Amino acid sequence: MLKYCVQGFLLGLAYVAPIGMQNIYVINTAVSQNKLKAYQVAFITIFFDISLALACFLGMGALMEKFKVIRAATLLIGCIAVVYIGIQLMRDTPDSEKQMDVNKSLIEVIITCFMITWINPQAIIDGSLLLGGFRASLPQDASTPFIIGVCLASFFWFISVAAIVSTFKQKFNEKVLRVINIICGAVIIGYGIKLGYSFCKL
Repeated sequence: MLKYCVQGFLLGLAYVAPIGMQNIYVINTAVSQNKLKAYQVAFITIFFDISLALACFLGMGALMEKFKVIRAATLLIGCIAVVYIGIQLMRDTPDSEKQMDVNKSLIEVIITCFMITWINPQAIIDGSLLLGGFRASLPQDASTPFIIGVCLASFFWFISVAAIVSTFKQKFNEKVLRVINIICGAVIIGYGIKLGYSFCKL
């Protein structure tokens, strides 16, 4: 079971690490605010990110366990979409001009974190295809350790981002963001190929 937890953790990192709205918000807060504010935003982001991951994993997974056609279609579509997402990440250049307002009250921070996570069709689609697709490829008893690994990855990533960016504000630049995108894109492509393999076996 440890193997599936580690697999979930690695996929979770590749899923959450690419520079999107959540990361931009956490990074901008860490760069412009004190550490307490950075960690506050990180924890709230983690809460909404994990809740979305669970919804994508359990919702899509339940349907695919019940209907084999949906399972096969999700594996195939997921394979294509995930490989495409990975390629786009590797080609993407982070935009240093893209800024977000970080001077917000606690209520405003909660609303902002909710909006950039849950009111984001791309995140829901990507999450459903990636996490739902992987649930379809896992043995039944591997689902729990896998999603625990995904949740741990979210916690580890956002706390690490807040801590590292707060400590090394002056050295965090576009080049670092670009390297992160390339590494995560390569990992996601690998997982996309694994989904395709599961589809072929099915």
